[in-house]
Amino acid sequence: MPGRSRRWRRPDRGTLATAAASLAPTGLVYGFALWLGLYLIARDPRSPRLLLTGLGLVAYAAALAGDLLAGAATAPGLGSALARARAPLLLLPALCWTGALVYLLPEGSPLRDRLARVWGIAFPAVAALLLLAGFGAGADGAPRGGLAGSLLGGVVLLPMLALAGLVWWPARRRARAAAGPLIVVTLFLALSTGLLLSPLGWLPRPWAVALLGLDLIALGLAIARFDAFDQGEALLPEMVRAFAAAALAASLFGGQVALVIALATGPTPPLLALLLATVATAVAAPTFADRLGAALDRLALGRLPRVRQARAELRAAASALPRLDPALDPTALDEAEFARLTRRALSHFGDLPRLAVSPLTRLPLVEARLAARGAPDGALERAAELKAVLAESVARLKPRTGGDFGPSDEWRHYNALYFPYVAGLKPYSRRAGAPPADPAARAALDWFRAAVPERTLYNWQTAAAKLVAHDLRARCGAPPD
Repeated sequence: MPGRSRRWRRPDRGTLATAAASLAPTGLVYGFALWLGLYLIARDPRSPRLLLTGLGLVAYAAALAGDLLAGAATAPGLGSALARARAPLLLLPALCWTGALVYLLPEGSPLRDRLARVWGIAFPAVAALLLLAGFGAGADGAPRGGLAGSLLGGVVLLPMLALAGLVWWPARRRARAAAGPLIVVTLFLALSTGLLLSPLGWLPRPWAVALLGLDLIALGLAIARFDAFDQGEALLPEMVRAFAAAALAASLFGGQVALVIALATGPTPPLLALLLATVATAVAAPTFADRLGAALDRLALGRLPRVRQARAELRAAASALPRLDPALDPTALDEAEFARLTRRALSHFGDLPRLAVSPLTRLPLVEARLAARGAPDGALERAAELKAVLAESVARLKPRTGGDFGPSDEWRHYNALYFPYVAGLKPYSRRAGAPPADPAARAALDWFRAAVPERTLYNWQTAAAKLVAHDLRARCGAPPD
């Protein structure tokens, strides 16, 4: 009869089993790639190399989600649109990794600053080009035309390969164990992306997408290892715990939707979209638990600042403990590595949770001072004591000529560390706040902006950090190298 709703028919068990078996591998890779990308971003959102690598993995996960939804779409137009949207998402990881390679160059390299500015200008243009390529893709998401695919591949891949060559030697000197995998996986990423762009069909498209996913996951693990080594932190305990929390949450919440799909309905577009969204939410919630907790505290405990501060300190201590590397003895490091970690600790001077994971918190001087004043041996107590020790070493750089600031050469090392780190000045920040109340800080701020280029300040800070490192080793009784 007209107007009568059609009765829903439950798919047979064989059809449900086949559909579930075909969706499970892609769904698992989707969940793991999404978790790894979000983990890298949450590890340190202020690190461009972690942020860009994480965004590339998230884009790949979004492309896999588009694949699943396109395969389940009943409307032909919707499936074709999802396939076309997938094409730029599969090329975006290579573009993001090109930017991450820029930030793997040494911090003191002038080439890094120039390339970062060029990449910041080129990124929107190339991203728009990728979007246009998605509109020009075929119904399966593959690019049309050999010339267009070759040009697009050159624009995306050639800068990445050139940067990989520039990064190889300095990265090898800083972290020999992590530099090799980074460069090897970069070459495989270029290969898999090139196979996706190739119109010759050398490899079936599903296999090329899977190969790209393996390369990106290996790249994410390699950059996490490189970053942990660079920061002097342990990686495995924190990463395993973060993965276990995300996997448990995704299994508990996404598993319920997956059971309905597998046992009753099959992969209908609404339920498949719900499954992907549920897994994404379940993975993101524990990964960003600390930031969500801080936001909830601001919302619910806005009138209790002391309670908020105490909870923030507890979260910071809990987050710092898995990152501490008990096998790293700071007194056994050579002079260059000790100076590098000292420079890193000074840059985190105003961030106690970041300072808490520094290997320098286990210096004998810090432990002796904690024992002398009977303080508890906690991560934040060690960080606070290290902060005081660093402030004293910086104060030793101050000339004995009187006054709190001077523009002469004998003041440059003290000025370069004290005012930006201890006093918290940001002379090159575009956000102009209220001028500091201290006359010496105001004079230093004007001097930095008028007479000291940013690159010069960085070089002064590096040289001054070596002096502070030498002072710390002397105060700890370490023999010279």
